[in-house]
Amino acid sequence: MATTRDSGVAGGLVKGLGLVDSTTLVVGSMIGSGVFIVAADISRQVQSPGLMMMTWFVTAILTLIAALSYGELAAAMPDAGGQYVYLREAFGPLFGFLYGWTLFLVIQTGTIAAVAVAFAKYAGVFFPWISGDNYLIGAGKIGLQTQQLVAILVVVFLTWSNTRGIRTGAMVQNVFTVAKVAAILGLVGAGFLVGRNPAAVASNFEGFWRNSGWNFETVRLVGVAMVGALFSADAWNNVTFTAGEVRNPKRNLPLSLALGVGIVCALYIACQFVYLNVLTFDQVQHVILIRWITQSNA
Repeated sequence: MATTRDSGVAGGLVKGLGLVDSTTLVVGSMIGSGVFIVAADISRQVQSPGLMMMTWFVTAILTLIAALSYGELAAAMPDAGGQYVYLREAFGPLFGFLYGWTLFLVIQTGTIAAVAVAFAKYAGVFFPWISGDNYLIGAGKIGLQTQQLVAILVVVFLTWSNTRGIRTGAMVQNVFTVAKVAAILGLVGAGFLVGRNPAAVASNFEGFWRNSGWNFETVRLVGVAMVGALFSADAWNNVTFTAGEVRNPKRNLPLSLALGVGIVCALYIACQFVYLNVLTFDQVQHVILIRWITQSNA
């Protein structure tokens, strides 16, 4: 006789996510526009190619440590809800409740809105119709821009796709994650194979550790600069919200966190080396990469 465990259903949730699905969820949650935006700010803060790279290496180490620690919690309490479950079990139902509502009303909602707006903004680089200046209705603060419309439609589409079932949601997630990873790999490959700038390489790597005093001030600079890098490497914990839908969660959740964080950190560090391989350090400090890409292709 088939039991709930045998049928792959526990607590009303279908255990339909495997290791690959969980890993792509980690990777897809982490990769965003931050890696292209914060490089300029980090380089201005540390004033050194070497310290810029150190910022990303330290960020990778801290993020991996955090993910592995979180993986232990996920393996011990493989229930849907992630951090809500951990706070509830550690500090009581009130703290879990407060976190859950804050996540629903502010934290995750704001993150989704910000990512949707960023997607629409960058889509406008390739499709000029999508613009913050192109109003469909009204004008000013009470108007509706094409950029806002695209952001809203993206959120609606992703919400709808996840209502179609776990496999449909996983498929959409996998497709977008593969696309993002492929795009970054393409950027890295083009940067090293085609876009190499000998003048930039000489300028950046001959004085790689410039302005590095190796004192407390250096530690402070790297620590402050890590705010942007940590922002870019955030959201890896999202996979634990789906713990109740992951097959063999005690194995797959920690492993997906380790693999996903490792893949993204490697990609981010490779991107930084590409910037230093293509642009002089002064250009890195004052350019938004997406603008440089589109101008180069024009």
